[in-house]
Amino acid sequence: MLIDRHAQILDLAKRQGRVEVDDLAQRFSVSVQTVRKDLNDLCDRGALRRVHGGAVYPSSVENMQYEARRRIAAAAKDSIGRAAAALVPDHASVFVNIGTTTEAAAQAFDDHEGLMVITNNINVANRLRVLPGFEVIIAGGVVRASDGGIVGEAAVDFFRQFKADYAVIGASALDMQGALLDYDFREVKVAQAIIANASHVILVADASKFERSAPVRIAHLSQLATFVTDSCPDPVRRICADAGVRLIETEG
Repeated sequence: MLIDRHAQILDLAKRQGRVEVDDLAQRFSVSVQTVRKDLNDLCDRGALRRVHGGAVYPSSVENMQYEARRRIAAAAKDSIGRAAAALVPDHASVFVNIGTTTEAAAQAFDDHEGLMVITNNINVANRLRVLPGFEVIIAGGVVRASDGGIVGEAAVDFFRQFKADYAVIGASALDMQGALLDYDFREVKVAQAIIANASHVILVADASKFERSAPVRIAHLSQLATFVTDSCPDPVRRICADAGVRLIETEG
């Protein structure tokens, strides 16, 4: 009974964004103390986040902690990163934006020569600056403490100065209609400037991104040249085929 109630509470929170203690007590005909214990149990498991008077469903309104994101599908991100890096030839210019999967692609640039890497990701810049023959150019702007990403209007203006051969971009979520989604509208504006100023845009995203939601739209898959993932659902596969987007799946 408790497990069933937990599942129903989670479903309500996912649909509504927030659940209230008093409302849940009335809905399930239990005491407010019982509901508080239910919510505390769910929050301890990371399924909900406690707020005054109730709890909220976190995944749709805020991004996960950076190190937690890095650990999710780590092996898949490594293989996606290697496949994306293989698409970029030596002596090319390439944009790299914020994200754990784009960082995996940047790590796979080790065997390249003469790349110009233009980025708003401090982690990428720090990783590549020591490679001989590389030129690393980093954006100015507001540095996000959570992940070392540089966002804001200054970063948008920075990318508009360039016309890069390639761009390797990520997204926090993807939907079945082909939309690329993110949580921070400032980061979205930077990503849009990158897409507008690259000749060949490569999206890197593991399959877990299809299970997440985010509120801000970056672009549509049809605006890109290549999508590299570990596994792609059929509706998105059809979108890629119809739009002429090259789909690379690293799994299997």
